[in-house]
Amino acid sequence: MAMRVLLTGATGFIGRRLTRRLLAGGHEVTAIVRSTSARELVPRGARLVVGDLADGTGLAEAVRGAECVLHLAGVVKARHAEGFERVNATGTRMLGEHLAALPAPPRLILCSSLAAAGPSVPGRPRREEDPPAPVSRYGRSKLAGEQALRNLAPDLPSVVVRPPIVYGPGDPAFIPALAAMARAGIAPRPGTKTCRYSLVHVDDACAALETAMHRGLTLARDDSAAGVYTVSDGVEHSWAGMCAAVARAMDRRTPLLVPVPAPAVHAVAWLSEMAARRRGPAAFPAVNRDKAVEGRCPAWTCSTDKAERELGFTPRVDLEAGLAGMFGAARQETPC
Repeated sequence: MAMRVLLTGATGFIGRRLTRRLLAGGHEVTAIVRSTSARELVPRGARLVVGDLADGTGLAEAVRGAECVLHLAGVVKARHAEGFERVNATGTRMLGEHLAALPAPPRLILCSSLAAAGPSVPGRPRREEDPPAPVSRYGRSKLAGEQALRNLAPDLPSVVVRPPIVYGPGDPAFIPALAAMARAGIAPRPGTKTCRYSLVHVDDACAALETAMHRGLTLARDDSAAGVYTVSDGVEHSWAGMCAAVARAMDRRTPLLVPVPAPAVHAVAWLSEMAARRRGPAAFPAVNRDKAVEGRCPAWTCSTDKAERELGFTPRVDLEAGLAGMFGAARQETPC
């Protein structure tokens, strides 16, 4: 059923892909973008409204007539906890409060993160009913955003989708980093033990978000698991396996894995941050202390059982196919 949808974060990696999917499905899409955003990144066909969730500017116009709101806007890198909190927690709370005050609040779908739940135990993927235990500033800010919406239940019907690492066409960080390692022939491995990860292709993540527009329970104040769904491709990936898969997709040899002790990872992250400060406030590195904290955990995996049962979610893109689509397209676009 086609709906009138408001989308935040439409200029981002997942947001662009989701906007195209919604438009192709016949939905009417309004994207709220900041005045400083690269508005040209929003796919054609979406209505643009200039605004800012931090102060509520433009929100009344953006949400007018919306039947569903997909909230993807967020901060993934920040120098201080306040940088995460301002957008991921406070911005989400302000959006929720505005929607809850409407005569007929629309359904809100929050794209959160597995980081909000925290790492898992090796061999036991994290489930929605497990008590959240985020270890990073980013994860704590995403969990605070979830809680802000839970506090508005049942006045605002909200659903939380927690994807793990998302990759696919347009991926700005994860696969490009592994590709650089494949080209160099060497891949540093954080820690001395094998870590397991959940992944999800961007198209499967978008499918879960779109499905949550119509299906699934909503958040409840007295039940921390109600209305919360983790999604992945259903496989527990090792660091070695991911590096080898990327190398195969690039027609290169599997890179040599070099274990890097946790203290060394933190030292490199600290040095990266110090070097970035000299280049200005916008130059915050992907390798930073917040990510180093996440990287020392033994497992980042999640179960899809609940999403399959209540959302009807079924992952359709495995890692090999997802990488083939990315690097196959790149080779076709490279001039001879």
